Formats: sequence, C-alpha cells, structure tokens
Amino acid sequence: MEKLFVYGTLQDPDIQKSLVGRIIFGIPARLANYEKTTINLGGRVYPIVRPAENQAVNGMVLEVSEQELARFDRYETNAYRRVQAQLEGGVTVWVYSE
Repeated sequence: MEKLFVYGTLQDPDIQKSLVGRIIFGIPARLANYEKTTINLGGRVYPIVRPAENQAVNGMVLEVSEQELARFDRYETNAYRRVQAQLEGGVTVWVYSE
C-alpha cells in the first residue's frame, strides 16, 4: 500500500468513491515544508501545494493501492505533479504538488 497525503478534493468521500469505488478513511496529518495555494483550471479554482520552508499544510493520509494511486493520478491531470514529501514527524508520503 502507498501513503498519499491529500488536502483538497481527494478528502471528499464522494470523490473517493467515484474514483476508486470505496471510501478511504484517512489519518489527520501535517505536510512539512509546504504551503497551500490555489490553481485555476477551466475557470474553477482548486487547492494546490508548493514547497515552502517552515510552513505546513493540514490534510489526511490515505493508504491506497498502486491501482488506486494511478486512478488518482488521472483525476489530478498533468496540472499536478505527484512527488514524495515528508510529514511532520518524518513519514514519507506521495503528494500532488505544483
């Protein structure tokens, strides 16, 4: 299983269920050295994170399979890059960033 830090629409149980067929109960977490901002896609505004020293973003960690992660990749489109980052406490996770 992969650990994915989510901070926006992927926290929504309805979105999770539509993408992977199940609701994933996440664990609250803070992403270290990132800040949350927004991105405009097709006239709609969505959250996105970017590296920022001494900042942190609140969200959740989901445990997902590689197949589920691939579905989330398609949902996030090429507007986001999936990168590895660390939570406060040092756990390594995937996160969708700019």
